[in-house]
Amino acid sequence: MSDVVLSPGRSNLQRFLSGYGQEIVVLLSIVALFVVVGAINPRFLSDTNINSIFAGNAYIAIAAIGMSMVIIAGHIDVSVGALIGVIATIAGTLAVKGYPIWMAWSVPILFAIAVNAGVGTLVAYTRIPSIVVTLGMLSILKGGLISATQGEWITNMPAEFMIAQMRPFGIPSAVWFMVALTIIAALFLRYTDFGRSIYAVGGNMEAARAAGINPERTVIGVFALHGLFAGIAGILFATQLQVIQSTVPPNLELTVITASVIGGVSILGGTGTVIGSTLAAILFACIGSALIFLNVSAYWLRAVLGLMILATVLADMARRRRAK
Repeated sequence: MSDVVLSPGRSNLQRFLSGYGQEIVVLLSIVALFVVVGAINPRFLSDTNINSIFAGNAYIAIAAIGMSMVIIAGHIDVSVGALIGVIATIAGTLAVKGYPIWMAWSVPILFAIAVNAGVGTLVAYTRIPSIVVTLGMLSILKGGLISATQGEWITNMPAEFMIAQMRPFGIPSAVWFMVALTIIAALFLRYTDFGRSIYAVGGNMEAARAAGINPERTVIGVFALHGLFAGIAGILFATQLQVIQSTVPPNLELTVITASVIGGVSILGGTGTVIGSTLAAILFACIGSALIFLNVSAYWLRAVLGLMILATVLADMARRRRAK
């Protein structure tokens, strides 16, 4: 959804390009990477590498869907990486201890929803900035995880638990989850009252209140939704390998936030799409893989992402100034 006011005389193509310009740029960047790097090193286009790019990073794209909703609503969550680590550990522990598989999948997701609904309640009713609340939650989750597990890895998980390794119709299930959830979330944001209220609250909370929207309920609801997507991401993260490291994935929260911002979600709230965040997560995976196949140090990935963030934020600020 764009904050640009479109004139009635504009063509459908102009409206589409204006509303999804950032998503198109990210998509074209992905295509360009495949073409250029594939021409230099054909192994980049191998089935194994393409599977790694899409399936291995699907959980990041799914977590970025929820993060995008939170940022669109005018907030941010820096604890999502720790939450995913906790979810994965809970799920793996339940599976190893012999609990029903449906419980090993559902209980951690419900836990994530409850945690983030609590965070949303604090943010909504105490007016404490979300970055402060989620920094506190980051410490709680990270410290609790290390204390509870002592850093021990979880192994010997039952085969039926490993949902990310399943391949319906020959395609990894993680890819199915990523595509389906992106489509559902995009339709939800565009065509439901609650989805539109997320944009309204992020754009101007007082104007949204004057229009009859309850900002507090919207904030709690969007954080709970974020918990749902983080929970699903955590299950996929837990089941993509044969072991679960009982630690917080390093820099995961930054990767998720970056995917949202580079995908076109304004850090100031009110605009953006989940389609863009999913494409951006795929782009990151493509860049990381391309660096390896081009014999460039993978440490450059952080520098590249940092430059992309700065460029995206500056472009967003310029676009907002033009719209005024």
